Amino acid sequence: MPALCQAMQASKQVTVRRAAAKTLTLIADEQSIPDLLNSLLTDPDSVVQGSAMGALAAIGAPAVEAVFSILENPDSSEMQRGLANWALAFIGDKAPDSLRAAAISTNPDIRQAAIAALGSQIQSMGDEQARELLTNALNDPISNVRAEAATLLGKLQDSEWAAPLLIPKLNDEDSWVRKNSALSLMKLDAISAIQDLSQCAEQESDSVVKAVMTLAIKQIEKNN
Repeated sequence: MPALCQAMQASKQVTVRRAAAKTLTLIADEQSIPDLLNSLLTDPDSVVQGSAMGALAAIGAPAVEAVFSILENPDSSEMQRGLANWALAFIGDKAPDSLRAAAISTNPDIRQAAIAALGSQIQSMGDEQARELLTNALNDPISNVRAEAATLLGKLQDSEWAAPLLIPKLNDEDSWVRKNSALSLMKLDAISAIQDLSQCAEQESDSVVKAVMTLAIKQIEKNN
């Protein structure tokens, strides 16, 4: 493992760095976390960065804090942040306590990523704490967190629970939250939301959101 970490960080040949990072994914040794994090943040090659994140995801719960540090780092690129979100979703219910704690972090980027990763805990584990955190996230002061929560509710295939939570968000002050709520209601085939969608579509000022609400109404009516 130390030899692989050295090769991943010091080799001038990108193919060697890539191979070392991919092999570290198979080993999944938590002692490699600092080196993986360093390569993820400093290597110019996107494949090395992706493989380093893959190795962190394979390590699981011990790597969660390292993944969160990428989201906290203002110098992280959009690609690195995207990889971090993917890793958290991959780790999922392997680190339930860490994700639940992250869902109430003071850092909105971490809250958003944690909420997005709670789906597995809710579906496969029936985690009631995770459900409560998701419900609370719909009223988060940061619109990106609310929008993420609205999106996740549409993926959980529980219309009876989700629809009453999503309908009030059709009047959210943020257009992304309104749009994501309408899309989730459409995915859930929430026939109970048709009247609210119609009323909100009539008064919606954002043309994109209005179009999404209209589409949601048509799709729900078609499926029911």
